[in-house]
Amino acid sequence: MRYMEDKKTTPKKKAPAKKTAAKKRVAAKKVVSQTTAKAALSVPVFDEKGKEVRALSLPEHIFGVRRNDTLVYQVAVGMEANARASVAHTKGRGEVRGGGRKPWKQKGTGRARHGSSRSPIWRGGGVTHGPTSEKDYSQKINKKMRMHALSSALSAKLQSGELLFVDIPAMKEPKTKEVKALVASLANIKGFEALATRRNNAALFALGVNDANFKKSFRNMGNMLVEESRNLNLVDVLRYRYLVITNPETALEALENRTK
Repeated sequence: MRYMEDKKTTPKKKAPAKKTAAKKRVAAKKVVSQTTAKAALSVPVFDEKGKEVRALSLPEHIFGVRRNDTLVYQVAVGMEANARASVAHTKGRGEVRGGGRKPWKQKGTGRARHGSSRSPIWRGGGVTHGPTSEKDYSQKINKKMRMHALSSALSAKLQSGELLFVDIPAMKEPKTKEVKALVASLANIKGFEALATRRNNAALFALGVNDANFKKSFRNMGNMLVEESRNLNLVDVLRYRYLVITNPETALEALENRTK
């Protein structure tokens, strides 16, 4: 018995937990998604006739960002709030014209006492707690938040196959017929068939090089929007289904300058 009391017992080492089948599947999906994201950073570039001409490598910190719907929603709501104008305005009892004289004397009439006919409880009087043009709807959006949300939206466009890079020569004069032919050619590319059939918010053209004639040519096409790549914003990217970036190298340089 004494020997049993003096003997030291060493704790048993716990065996490492085995990965379950569900955890293995999740890990495999992560590896597959990471490899596909890296492969997707090399994209084809098409010409104005819809033919692939070369390949282009994209910066990972702009087009390989992890999707963040919460941040995108917050920045989009803030941008729309900043663009909101305070138009609704109601007049209080001090702003309504008239009502300077007391309607009747304080006592002796048998009616309730009143000091002005422009009281909010009178017809034609002021409005209580109504909207005023002094209200400010603007929200503060940090620069890093705005750019990260834009990068998240651009990455989502790339992963969903709604981002197109095109080399387009400068137009000599505004011609709606030419841009319609351009859109018809781009609609022949696999995945972009809706460019020619979608009636509303079809595509956003982000110009790497400013072309006034190209912008004027799209004025008669209400389902398209043309903007310079340096002015690309989150709300427009989310509003239009396709994003077509022209002169990709210059456009990517403008986007990278915004991240600095």
